[in-house]
Formats: sequence, C-alpha cells, structure tokens
Amino acid sequence: MTKGLLHPTRRGLLMAGGAGLLTAALPGYVGAQAAPIKIGFQLHRTGIGAAYGRWYERTAQAALKLINDGGGIAGRPVEILFEDDATDPKRGSEVVDKLTQSDGCDVVMGTLFSHVVIGSAPRAGELKVPYLVCSEGYHVASGMLNRWTLQPGITDVRSQIQAMAPWISANLGKKVTMVFPDFAFGHDHRDFFTAKMAEMGGEVIAQIAIPPTEFGFIDSLEAVDTATPGLEFLEGTHFWEGHNRVKPADAGEHEAAYRAAVGVDDNGASVSDAADVSTYAHMFSTWETLFAIKAGMEAAGYQGPGDRQKFVEAMEAMTDLPYGIERPQGAKMFNGKTHQVFGTQNISQVQGGKLVRVHQTSMADGAYEDAVDYTTMSF
Repeated sequence: MTKGLLHPTRRGLLMAGGAGLLTAALPGYVGAQAAPIKIGFQLHRTGIGAAYGRWYERTAQAALKLINDGGGIAGRPVEILFEDDATDPKRGSEVVDKLTQSDGCDVVMGTLFSHVVIGSAPRAGELKVPYLVCSEGYHVASGMLNRWTLQPGITDVRSQIQAMAPWISANLGKKVTMVFPDFAFGHDHRDFFTAKMAEMGGEVIAQIAIPPTEFGFIDSLEAVDTATPGLEFLEGTHFWEGHNRVKPADAGEHEAAYRAAVGVDDNGASVSDAADVSTYAHMFSTWETLFAIKAGMEAAGYQGPGDRQKFVEAMEAMTDLPYGIERPQGAKMFNGKTHQVFGTQNISQVQGGKLVRVHQTSMADGAYEDAVDYTTMSF
C-alpha cells in the first residue's frame, strides 16, 4: 500500500501530474465529479501555543497545495477547516465536536500541546472520529487514550529521551538540573529523563516545574532567533531538534523543496521576513501527518464517514515509511499497535549564534517495548 504511494512508476507520475494540471485548469469540473474530503485542523491560533499554530497553519496549507496539485486523495480534492483551540483543553474538546458535528469533517488533526490532546481525545473517541495529533507526549503510546487517536507524524518524548540521553550522559555530564513545563509533556520529560540518567549512572539533582502559562518557549527557543542580541549566553548550548532549523550541509535531497514550499530560508526564517523565525523543529509533523492521512485513506478505499474505522485499520497496518517529500524530516517506522511513529533525533549546538547539528541518532536508538496494543481494543 505504501510502496504505491511512495515509489510511483513513471506512468503513475505522469498520470498524477496530469490530474494536477486538470485540477488547476478545470476546478469546477473536478469539484463536480467528487465531493471534497474535509480535514478538520485543531489549531493553536491563540494562547501559549500561538507561535506554533501560526507555522502549523502555514505548513499544513503548503502540504495541502502539494496534495491537491497531485490529484488530491484518490482523485478527490481536499479541504482543511482550521479552528482555534486557544491552546486550552476544554476548548480543544469543543473544537473536535464542532469540526465533526457542525462542519462535517472526515477526520480531525493538528494540535501540539499535550494537555489539549489529553482533553480532546476522549471526545474524538465518543464521536468515533479519527484524531491524528502532532504532539510529542507519551500519552498516545502509553495506552492512555483510545483507538481513534493516532500520532503518525512525530516521535514521542519517551523515544526522544531513549535516543538522546546516552549522548548527553557521555558528552555533557551526569549531574542535571531540569526545568520543565508543569503539564503532561513536561512530566514525560521529567520522568523518563530522570530514570534514564539514573540507568546510566547519572543523577537529576533538581527538578523545577514552571506553570505552562509562565513557561513560554524557554525550553526550545522556537520561533526565536538564537543570534538575537542578549542571547549571547546561549553560545555553546545544546538543543534537541526534531528537524534542523538551520539547513545542514548534508541535508537530504528533499529538504530544499520542503523549505521552498513552506516559505522558510536556510536559516529557518520566513523567506519574506528574516525576523519571522519558524517553529521548524516541530512543524514538519503537520506536513507528514497530512501525507499519512492521504496514504491511509487511499489504502482503505475511503469514501466517507462510514469508512472511518477502515481508515484507522489501514493506518494500523502501516509500518515502513521511507524518506521522501512526504517525510522531509526523515524515514520513520509506524507501530500500529501503539499508534506511534518512530524516527531519528538531532542534537544541535549554538555556534556563532546559529544552531549546528552535532549528532543524529538512529531510529533504533529510540525504540522501546510496547505498553499497549490498541488493535485489541473495540472501536
């Protein structure tokens, strides 16, 4: 199923290109032949996640254009309906309800902040609508949620720490003070990193929890230029990056096309405004999740809401997800039992005011034993 999507024949490419040209030339005709697939996007447009939401929206729009230019999903055009969740768990649940019940979306995707995911997933389960999150908490793979919730576009905290902690211990030291946001995402960091350091003979000597409304982006400095005056103290500091903001010298062959599509230059800033720095380390997840939806729907022969269960089952059957324009961050492996994807991680260092990759993990570095098998759960 995946090979057909990811490794098309020359004839298939010509047909897809033709479909894209036909869509561009005759949008009324194509629209009349097939109703659009509607994807609801639960967006952090306001609240503490707004910087992410702004770039998640841009990235999703860019992926949407590429998908529609290539013929849509199984020949049907695709629409995205964005709805602000205010980075708030209560509002998040209401958004899932609105996008599904009022707007008629086939699936819902989007949100990053883990407390919003945890507050929203139960409603998706009640409505029996696929909920594809671009979060990083261990909440999906832990079995906390339900069979309708999947995380196919970005790795989780447990895997990230499993992969990176050995390098940190070997290169940066064994005594650690942790500063973390006081909600689920931060708690995962606290718990897994503390345990992993102890396993390697290290110690977390202090834990400082910061309320999320006061935390801002000090944990990652995303959407912040590391060369900003006043941040000189960051020189030599190391950061985790899911996707390297500053284009590495050995970047993959699809990196340039992805950056051009989302409007980001080689330094990770908007091509139209160098002061507008992207949330590059995370926003690829929306792009990759949209392509995962496309693959899952086409494998399931998706026709409408009556096929939502078939879509989830098709997603659960996915495994190897090779590197390509569909996955510009890198190759991944999807675990259908845990509904969680696994991939590589990057450690970068601020050098001359710029983030420079100094280490990349392997996919195997982030593997851990399954804690749940969603495929045994009822829908």
